[in-house]
Amino acid sequence: MRIIGGKLKGRSITPPENYKARPTTDFAKEGLFNILDNEYEFEDLQVLDLFGGTGSISFEFASRGAAAVHCIEMNADNARFIKNQARSLGLSEIVTVVHHNVFDFLPLCKKRFDLIFADPPYALEGLAEIPDKIMNAGLLHPDCYFILEHPADYSFTEHPRFFKERKYGNVHFSFFR
Repeated sequence: MRIIGGKLKGRSITPPENYKARPTTDFAKEGLFNILDNEYEFEDLQVLDLFGGTGSISFEFASRGAAAVHCIEMNADNARFIKNQARSLGLSEIVTVVHHNVFDFLPLCKKRFDLIFADPPYALEGLAEIPDKIMNAGLLHPDCYFILEHPADYSFTEHPRFFKERKYGNVHFSFFR
């Protein structure tokens, strides 16, 4: 897995063997960031990355100039890996890793963000309720995006805040605002 754009383009992120996370594929990540490149100025962007996993999405935003990225990860080993990787990439001033359960974190967070990205485990119980939990938490600035990565067996096209979906192989991104 690698960073595909920005000042750290080409840098590898190599989690240890038996790492317990499913990273967004480079193919899907490239498609997603092509969309975002056309719709956002990354400088000064405040990003919330939920279910941080490997930190790949957080590092991609930071590499492209986001002002701050808050990465929430429940697994202690994964959170430690992301924090160490941010340090080794020189991103520890931009990427803040919070070791916390996403659903417990949401009501505690008082900050607002320009973009929220969530890549929950595909087998997560309650995945279908995530858009409501995020949109009702009041963490998103007006007219900004919440993006949910999910498998093909979920469709959010009927959600009142849904506005588009993009598919990259088995990876689906649903956009909400």
